[in-house]
Amino acid sequence: MDAFTAGLLQRIRATESDLTRARDEGDDFLVEVEQGELDDLRRLAAEHGVEVSVFNA
Repeated sequence: MDAFTAGLLQRIRATESDLTRARDEGDDFLVEVEQGELDDLRRLAAEHGVEVSVFNA
């Protein structure tokens, strides 16, 4: 796995974790921010052929 792929997957995992925490805390604004970031990261992954497991769809 190259550095780009590893870094992208790490960012996705971290964002999924942050999204879960925001949902658990009931922070609707932060949920929107984190979901937007996650969508962008998943789109970037798809554009580069990086397979991503979906945990927090």
